[in-house]
Amino acid sequence: MKAVILAGGFAKRLWPLTKDTPKPLLPVAGRPMIEHILEKLSAVDNLEKIYISTNSKFGDHFSQWLETFEMNKHIEVFIEESTAEEEKLGAVGALGLLLRENDIDEDVIVLAGDNIFEFDISEFLSGHNGRPHVALYDMLDKDAVRNKYGVVQLNEDGIISNFQEKPENPASTLISTGCYFFPKHTVKMIHEYLEQGRNPDAPGFFISWLSQQTDVKGFVMKNSMRWFDIGSIESYEEANRIYNEKN
Repeated sequence: MKAVILAGGFAKRLWPLTKDTPKPLLPVAGRPMIEHILEKLSAVDNLEKIYISTNSKFGDHFSQWLETFEMNKHIEVFIEESTAEEEKLGAVGALGLLLRENDIDEDVIVLAGDNIFEFDISEFLSGHNGRPHVALYDMLDKDAVRNKYGVVQLNEDGIISNFQEKPENPASTLISTGCYFFPKHTVKMIHEYLEQGRNPDAPGFFISWLSQQTDVKGFVMKNSMRWFDIGSIESYEEANRIYNEKN
């Protein structure tokens, strides 16, 4: 099994913090954000390798950080050749490039590099039975998700029955987070999706399409677990406050 962290880099909503620093390397409670994610991955027994996908503007930043970071898994920085916002491939496009260039044809965990979560990834992976999984979080308030997140409805078996990307009128308060598991047979569907010329940007567009091709299981985080989507100065400050209190 491989893992991919989509680290991106431009993140203008967090300027000036991210003008010269990629978002996943911003400190949360004294540690780069990405280290909180890697700590979760360290507990996955059959994980062979972790790729960090970023663009060429910030490739050196991750390479330099990696020189001083130690972990029980092999980590490799994969650089998408873009240096400006208008050149980027999009999250799904970057994922497809990484999978193709590294000839990956096996189970893959995909995580957004700007998400901090408390659930156990091994629990997330357990019982997948060959189905793709998406981690979900209940915001409990439709106004909180309106126009902001991918909104999910599940059937009685926990399978995604409807997916809306940033809807004006959300059908539920369950949202898709940046945590995915794609079993081997669905990896080729990422390439198929991109070859059809579909939206290469937000992963939600791919999940919406994928859920119409095959069963996609929703993993709903427990209400007691916290999740942070670091997309603004306010959410970044909140994550720092909460994690500093934990420590």
